Amino acid sequence: MNILITGGTGLIGQAFIRQFGDHQFTVLTRSIQDSNAALPATVSLIDSLEHLQNLDGFDAVINLAGEPIIDKRWSPKQKHIICQSRWLLTQQLVALFALSQKPPSVFLNGSAIGVYGDRGEQELTEASAVEVGDFSTELCLGWEEIAMQAQSYTRVVLLRTGIVLAAHGGALAKMLLPFKCCLGGRIGDGGQYMSWIHYQDHINAMHYVLLDKDISGAVNLVAPEAQKNSVFTQTLAKSLNRVAIFPMPKKILWALLGESSCLLLDSQNVVPQKLLESGFNFNFRSLKSALDDLLVGTAN
Repeated sequence: MNILITGGTGLIGQAFIRQFGDHQFTVLTRSIQDSNAALPATVSLIDSLEHLQNLDGFDAVINLAGEPIIDKRWSPKQKHIICQSRWLLTQQLVALFALSQKPPSVFLNGSAIGVYGDRGEQELTEASAVEVGDFSTELCLGWEEIAMQAQSYTRVVLLRTGIVLAAHGGALAKMLLPFKCCLGGRIGDGGQYMSWIHYQDHINAMHYVLLDKDISGAVNLVAPEAQKNSVFTQTLAKSLNRVAIFPMPKKILWALLGESSCLLLDSQNVVPQKLLESGFNFNFRSLKSALDDLLVGTAN
């Protein structure tokens, strides 16, 4: 397949391109020089969608680009940057779909389980109701609504991604140092559910829905077994042969991160119902198996 991908230099984008190198990729990037160093030489690079009159010639579009959501405090200015980095680019892609004589057959668009908001222990499937609430819900809903405008021209899949686990980047990589130093522990009371997925399962699931013509709309990209934060942190500590005895109180987390601390405190017990019903095979269904795979050789 000839695939246009945005966000191709991120954790998931790079892993997907390297895993499925039998496809032909064109990557939209802000820095062609940096992307040349990060991606295989077979990848074509463009620095603006203005180079494209339409999407004819592409078989698929994967849209993963966006300002990192947790790297900075959520000031009004930063919220605007986070939203517009996703919404405007997606609007541009939808417009290119509309201009195409032979549009790509599928559009995979990023999203996140933050769309569900803070839902306690309630099991959440793709059919669960979603209402505008906090900023993360507003962000994801807006992104999804724009992407769905392309359904007049193509099959649209919304990738509602959980916490992606990878030793070389993302949330887990940031957690390793304090846990290796025995400074890790539960966040808040530890009762909030964390819905996670091994990065290998994530990119395999992306490829699966890319090819399965019967799958459309929202798809929860999470492992089948969500875990409470208290269990997650203890499992991580054991995988590193460490102890996790230093909790992070809510008040301190709020002082450090402000409003964005909700990303660590909200509870989302998400079920990948569409993937399970369609027959997708998870290689890492349990948190222990995922962490053991990712952290082999890193405990010392």
